[in-house]
Amino acid sequence: MTENPRVLTKKDFSSDQEVRWCPGCGDYAILAAMQRALPEIGATPESTVFVSGIGCSSRFPYYMSTYGFHTIHGRAPAIATGLKIARPELDVWVITGDGDALSIGGNHFLHLLRRNVNLQIILFNNQIYGLTKGQFSPTSAVGTVTPSSPVGSIDQPVCPARVALGANAKFVARGYDVSRELPELFKEAHAFPGTAFVEVLQNCPVFNDGVFDLITDRKSGPRHQLWLKHGEPMITADKKKGLRLNPKTLQVDVVTLGEGVSESELLVHDETNSTLAWLISDLPDVKALGVLYRDTTAPVYDDAVQAQVQMAKKGGTTADVDALLRGGHTWTVS
Repeated sequence: MTENPRVLTKKDFSSDQEVRWCPGCGDYAILAAMQRALPEIGATPESTVFVSGIGCSSRFPYYMSTYGFHTIHGRAPAIATGLKIARPELDVWVITGDGDALSIGGNHFLHLLRRNVNLQIILFNNQIYGLTKGQFSPTSAVGTVTPSSPVGSIDQPVCPARVALGANAKFVARGYDVSRELPELFKEAHAFPGTAFVEVLQNCPVFNDGVFDLITDRKSGPRHQLWLKHGEPMITADKKKGLRLNPKTLQVDVVTLGEGVSESELLVHDETNSTLAWLISDLPDVKALGVLYRDTTAPVYDDAVQAQVQMAKKGGTTADVDALLRGGHTWTVS
């Protein structure tokens, strides 16, 4: 007789720790979405690891009934890479924020993306430093008034999706905290063979409340949400606006349907086209959501590492630390 397979639920991935985010924080919704998604992808607590840096989002591992590391500010990608190389059978998720990943951790972030290590990065973007009491972050809009910018920030904000695309990421997606589609987006990221990057627009009710209301509000949201589907026209959720390529500027224009524009003139989403992903990643008035870019043909870093190790073993080479230290590339200081 064979044993029945384990049937896991959200509860199996919920730890016994009290969740301590501010009331109304978008992190609660992201946590719930992850706990719903994991049983559906066949994950198990003992084979899943969450690695975080520093920030409000980085409390995430405490609230998951899995393995986890709460690491150093901005350095979660480095630790997650080492873990995935050493234990390739584990399912590794990186949890980070806009400050943690794009400021102090920017260097680690871009190198993880370009290497294409087989893990998932979830970036909570609330356009503010929440844990350290509301300073402006790399994604804060110009004019944002904070304790560190009392007359308004003059920094031009970073677009996380464009940073990822510029670093040659192979999977770039975007959602928002309370969207019903978020668990599905996590599942798609998990299925991707390589580094999957998902930006989640997340509300901070204390220091940056309502920054994404235009997109997430039930009434206004459909006018500004553009959920992408491969092979389908790019059209907003309310079916009133769409995206059209301007042949003169080679940029994407947001156009209103019915005002001399038909649906047949709209761009059709091709998630394999990185140039198109760049053009739609930072538009005025509408926010592209879902999978912006996906390339499943790229080599996966950890596969290449394992292949290199096996090749070295077959070649008969052995590691000798003493020989390395005394191999001639040293000098004596007198």
